[in-house]
Amino acid sequence: MAQYLLSVWHAGDYPEVDEKEMQTVFAQVDAFNQDLQASGSWVFAGGLHPNSTATVVMASADGAPVLVDGPYSESKEQMGGFWVIDVPDLDAALEWGRRGSTACMGPVEVRPFQGDGDPSAEPNMDPNMDANVDADGNAEA
Repeated sequence: MAQYLLSVWHAGDYPEVDEKEMQTVFAQVDAFNQDLQASGSWVFAGGLHPNSTATVVMASADGAPVLVDGPYSESKEQMGGFWVIDVPDLDAALEWGRRGSTACMGPVEVRPFQGDGDPSAEPNMDPNMDANVDADGNAEA
């Protein structure tokens, strides 16, 4: 078994939707959550407040944390919620991602956790190497 993060993405803060559509999405996500729990693949899930409520904590040279209001990323897309699932393989994770995307009516990114799952889906990293590696496996300075 391997754990995967299924992350739900939105444009900016949360898109404007009418009450009927919002209730439809809530019902669909609730049914999806119930199916995921019944399957035994559920580990954890949560919805997030808008990115405008985020605080970034950054280490400083003197070791004192620096707090900055707002999201870390300047991207117009922001994560709105997520599921952590435990499934046999990437194909099963992708199927849950498809079903989650349908339920929440938006994109869902499926990403394996390091140290879990099919090694071919993981980055080629030598634990004894103290360097970053590019996509071709070459050490970067």
